[in-house]
Amino acid sequence: MSFEHVKPNVEVIEQGLNVPWSICFIEEDYFLFTERPGNLCLKEGGKMRRILSLNVEARKGDEGGLLGTTISPTFKKDDLIYLYYTYRNDGVWNRVSSFEFRNGDPSNEEIVLDKIPGGRVHNGGRIRFGPDQKLYVTTGETWKSHLAQDLNSLGGKILRLNQDGTVPDDNPFKNSFVYSYGNRNAQGITWHPKSRCLYASEHGPSGENGWYAHDEVNLITPGGNYGWPKVIGYSDEPDLISPIYQTGDDTWAPSGASFCSGRVYPEWRNALLVACLRGRSLKTIHLNEDGESIMQIESYYNGVLGRLRDVVESPGGFLYICTSNKDGRGSPRKGDDYILKITPE
Repeated sequence: MSFEHVKPNVEVIEQGLNVPWSICFIEEDYFLFTERPGNLCLKEGGKMRRILSLNVEARKGDEGGLLGTTISPTFKKDDLIYLYYTYRNDGVWNRVSSFEFRNGDPSNEEIVLDKIPGGRVHNGGRIRFGPDQKLYVTTGETWKSHLAQDLNSLGGKILRLNQDGTVPDDNPFKNSFVYSYGNRNAQGITWHPKSRCLYASEHGPSGENGWYAHDEVNLITPGGNYGWPKVIGYSDEPDLISPIYQTGDDTWAPSGASFCSGRVYPEWRNALLVACLRGRSLKTIHLNEDGESIMQIESYYNGVLGRLRDVVESPGGFLYICTSNKDGRGSPRKGDDYILKITPE
């Protein structure tokens, strides 16, 4: 498939992939990415190879499988990578595991956090280390909406862990991994390059209580309740935190999110980028100086690339996106699925 007409221009980095879900850079031109059916892949220079195959619960059209990946903030010392995946064992669950990654091959799995609720849908799955070197994990409520308000459940939350899987002493709830709750199915987390504040993209309802759409962009505060399933979108209830943006009757199905440093794309400096699935576009969100409201939203690649699952910035400041057209909900075309690099004008 030709992308010569696409603006901004994109360069094909890899194609013919099987539902790529998460991209994580180790160095420039050297990154990991997951394929939802269970493959961990390594792209090094111009070559790609599948370096690990996990037995995961990943039926076509469902939302589980091998999802998020990230590397340790002390990777150069400990060689640890982390994976989030769905599995079946007396029910469906999700877990986070670490692997030693030496000489380009992962080994010695250690379970970091287990028994995260799993299901056919709403498995969350994004994992990233924050500026505080803590591991943040998004989880879904697996279509059991009450879990999002249950502080004894790991479902429907953003979790915060120490690197070894223990509870940080300064978490908002004592002896709990819960960092925020009332999250239906967040699939993007990222930190503002200046303020270091945490932002999350979250899927709105798809029929519960007759509600639809109302996808959200949230500014996350420790211990905050983001309302699901009590409310959708904005709320006047004092104990619930409203999103800084909600899509109303428009459906984005927002997934991966990253801030742009602007080193390569100065027009997007400090903008929040969100990869959209059903919205089939890349949203560029320009925030006000306070980071709590939005000045402008731009939409790119509308329908041209199909469903977009992740957007990340490389160590050199380049932006990469991946498509998700073979996930059972898209319309695959020749070459799908892709990892693409946005090339500056």
